Amino acid sequence: MKAAHGRLIGATLALASLLCAAHPYRAMTQEAGSPPPSGFCSTAAPAFTKPLSAPHWNGWGADPAQHRFQSAAMAQLAAGDVPRLKLKWVFGFPGANRSYAQPTVIGGRIFVGSQSGKVYALDARRGCIYWERDAGAPVRSAITIGQGSAGWVAYFGDLHANVHAVDALTGKPLWTIRVEDHPFAVITGAPTLAGTTLFVPVSSHEEAAGANPHYACCSFRGSIVALNALTGKLLWKSYTIAQEPKPGTINAAGIRRMGPSGAAIWSSPAFDAAKGMVYATTGDNYSDPTTDTSDAILAFDAASGKLAWSRQVTAGDAFNLACVVRSAARPGSNCPAVKGPDLDFGSSAILVSLPNGRRALIAGQKSGMVTAVDPDRRGAILWQKRVGRGGPLGGVQWGSAVDDRKIYVAVSDTKFRIVPAGTPGAQRLPFNPRLARLLDSRAGGGLHALRLDTGEEVWRTPHPGCHDVPGCGPAQSAAVTAIPGIVFSGGLDGHLRAYAAEDGRIVWDVDTKGEYRTVNGIVAHGGSIDGPGAVVAGGMLYVDSGSGAWGGTPGNVLLAYSVDGR
Repeated sequence: MKAAHGRLIGATLALASLLCAAHPYRAMTQEAGSPPPSGFCSTAAPAFTKPLSAPHWNGWGADPAQHRFQSAAMAQLAAGDVPRLKLKWVFGFPGANRSYAQPTVIGGRIFVGSQSGKVYALDARRGCIYWERDAGAPVRSAITIGQGSAGWVAYFGDLHANVHAVDALTGKPLWTIRVEDHPFAVITGAPTLAGTTLFVPVSSHEEAAGANPHYACCSFRGSIVALNALTGKLLWKSYTIAQEPKPGTINAAGIRRMGPSGAAIWSSPAFDAAKGMVYATTGDNYSDPTTDTSDAILAFDAASGKLAWSRQVTAGDAFNLACVVRSAARPGSNCPAVKGPDLDFGSSAILVSLPNGRRALIAGQKSGMVTAVDPDRRGAILWQKRVGRGGPLGGVQWGSAVDDRKIYVAVSDTKFRIVPAGTPGAQRLPFNPRLARLLDSRAGGGLHALRLDTGEEVWRTPHPGCHDVPGCGPAQSAAVTAIPGIVFSGGLDGHLRAYAAEDGRIVWDVDTKGEYRTVNGIVAHGGSIDGPGAVVAGGMLYVDSGSGAWGGTPGNVLLAYSVDGR
């Protein structure tokens, strides 16, 4: 039975890598290899003295409120200098064909995971390796750095639902704990550290497993887990769905369905020190019945894990990949009765202070709607603004950025055209080998600036266009990053662009696709930018290129840019 279940998981993940209608499931990797000796630093690492006082970007959003904004003092990159950014160095991830883990910059080092399971500490100025550590599973989460009992510690999750703590200076393992036993559980969002408590979001790939009519869909429930950061001890675990899944109807293949399920947490939680709350956004349900905590913003008491309140934005949304591949050739579909519409929250909620003195939690959704709620009035809706048409690959995917007046929102709205297999740039459909899908070069993309207090649109800049390049799509699904006067947004076309925060003018545009000779001595490639956004610290900009998901171009590089002469 174990072998059969292992084959089911492997087949499910392979299918998901081609079909995924919502999220970046694990892809197959090449044989992982160690970098040549030339890839390692020839000099000692800089001292790790008061690293949080020096320029840094820690974790997913740069702060526990998930602002994705870097101050002038930390960025050390003026808006007027951005057009002069040039490529400084390139690091290639061995044994990987996707680059999907956002780097953390702190203490003169870059900490970053990889699809091959290796975690690296690199020199932030040169890209050489101080240490590498094999986590045993792909690492997609950003890494969070904090001070432990005997030094600085790097915390991260992997795609086997393990949370790791390693010594930030040496990579030595300190502790590892698996926070969810479900076989399809994963951690994609970065842990959020508050004091000595680590808040970990838990998601899963079970949405893909439902495509198999012989799978009892579905039994996973999203959760948030609180750990003692010093020891890894479990403090509490709260599920996003209170009810345990129970047996339901039998599908045409004779398999009894399960439910409720889903409401995964894909993104990094936001921490509210003033209220002692942790906020998380959830995805859809995977099976019937639907629940009132899917597609929602949830507030948990940080001390006890008790659900304080929830605000559902889209009700009655249940979806799994059976809704995509169902056909006469695949009896016993596990597709829920409502058949979607698959409108997860994939991005973190951002906790902000408004000009009027009140506060808001703001999050974008795959529906194309941006929603602001009041965290001090049990999630009462303050405003909503539509920025995209939405859909399974539409709307807002991985996150927005804020400054003191505006929120900057990128739109995906990816669309595919079905074409004959073998069409340049197209990906074959696994359930019909004669057909393939090609990114629609005319659909999706754009960056919006909205007022924090009202949601009113300040400006909107459409994607410049793909100019009929085969396999190019204009979707901007990667997370957005802001510094004073500038907003960075990457896209499936492989371009990273800088926009003037005042009016949305594009002031810098670089194509990251193509082959690179890397500082660690391997030939690597850039591709689409999806998932993690750019990171700015100490006058440098870093970005992953090669997400390779949903029709995008694969790759395996981390690119570093700086102004000429630095």
